[in-house]
Amino acid sequence: MPDWTYHPLRGIAAALLGTGRSRRVALRTLAVVGSCPGGGRLVSWGFGHRHPPARLAGEVAGVPVRNRLGAVVPPGVARDAVRALPLLGAGVVEVAPVGLSDVDVVREAVVGRRVPVIVRATDPAVVDALSPHVDAVRLGADPAVVHLASASTARAVDVLADPAKAVLVTPEVLVRAGPGFFARVTEAATPTAPAPSVRDVGLDPRRWPAWWWGVLVGLGMIVAGLGAAAITLGPVLLWYDRGFLGADVDRLHAINHHLVHFLQHDRITMAGTMVAIGVLYVGLAAGGVRTGRPWAREAFLVSGWIGFPTLLYFLGFGFVEPLHTVAAVVLFPMFLAATRRGTDGPHWTARPDGPEHERRRALVGQLLVVCTGLGLFSGGVVVSAVGLSDVFVASDLAFLRTGPEALRAANPRLPGFVAHDRAGFGGALMSAAAAITLLGAWGWRRGEAWVWWSLALAAAAGFLPAVVVHGVIGYTDAGHLAPVFVGIGLTAAALVLARPYLCARPRRVRAAAPLP
Repeated sequence: MPDWTYHPLRGIAAALLGTGRSRRVALRTLAVVGSCPGGGRLVSWGFGHRHPPARLAGEVAGVPVRNRLGAVVPPGVARDAVRALPLLGAGVVEVAPVGLSDVDVVREAVVGRRVPVIVRATDPAVVDALSPHVDAVRLGADPAVVHLASASTARAVDVLADPAKAVLVTPEVLVRAGPGFFARVTEAATPTAPAPSVRDVGLDPRRWPAWWWGVLVGLGMIVAGLGAAAITLGPVLLWYDRGFLGADVDRLHAINHHLVHFLQHDRITMAGTMVAIGVLYVGLAAGGVRTGRPWAREAFLVSGWIGFPTLLYFLGFGFVEPLHTVAAVVLFPMFLAATRRGTDGPHWTARPDGPEHERRRALVGQLLVVCTGLGLFSGGVVVSAVGLSDVFVASDLAFLRTGPEALRAANPRLPGFVAHDRAGFGGALMSAAAAITLLGAWGWRRGEAWVWWSLALAAAAGFLPAVVVHGVIGYTDAGHLAPVFVGIGLTAAALVLARPYLCARPRRVRAAAPLP
């Protein structure tokens, strides 16, 4: 499990299963999932882990390794550790101490290993028994291997700066630091270069970097959302709306006094979600992609490929909204330019460890953000399904004080018109939720204030218009609004808990390692 579930939930797990058993269950579950076809890639992708830099490659006990950062584990948990820890970023696993009675256990444990396994034996006979089965067996301590006894990433990075040294983390350190320790050390040890600025962009679009295209996509979404809000608060219906319906605003008022307000509430909520997506895209592009974060590009990619295809929803209703189509036609090529290739290399700044209690609180906030994102995604799926099928829910009909048959009788195209708004909002909500979930799962780092501000501004843009418009038109059904207020509460709690960590301004910033 990632740090944002491990630390906040391990107390609950320990209370239910016992401390030792809960740890073994977590390790075994990860090992089993990683052993399934494609499971290793899925776990590594889900945890946001990437390949270690070339400078961390070297040798441990004469064995070539891609990452000199690993772990030492006792024989009793070797089988699960050998399968699970490489998925978390360990480049080598040492099993120690191993006696003659442990030989069979170790032989079974190393079958199908992903990274080199080294054995530290207590008996010369173990060397002969295990040498054919593991990558190396040694007696006694290796001066080139440092067994890390503290959870300090700075200490691990300092040791790894010597290409002849390796760092093996003890189980006690992993328990304290959490499963994300390998990724944090690897990232801190990655050589970086200064991040580009707007002045480096230039005027030739053919030479614009991917992150700048991403910023433009985000700004375009914000402008489109604000434009949609202006239309909703002004004329409500444009010429193509009136042409499809064969009716104007006055005619809709005559059909049902609450109908125009109902349309406005759907469209204002949609407009707020579009602005929220734009804010998230600007943050991911300028704060993540620009600094070489591979996960930021992937979050952008996943969100966009969920959002843009929802334009096809409208084809099912026979009503293709011209302005929506124009916005998609303009922004989609820019989105492709922003995501068509990987990031240009690491440009982030490695910051020193802060207070551990600050990080632990932030991890609770991270868990809340991920839960909020998953909840919003589920809501988007439901809204899309309703828009593509029944169109109205019970609370909608209670607000309108009518039934779908009466609306269809008054204007046969009216349910389809409402459905295209509703389904489109569901697609936009899924797109925003994907960005929120992945930004929350992958973006939590000390001093990355852009993550906090992206989430805070996106929450304001998404939640506040929805609450205000419901209050203004009198659509105040408690069950209908409950998910909105739950989302506001979870997001507010998450931002309060995470602010000291994400927005930290350390007096001393750890200098980035120079590029080779």
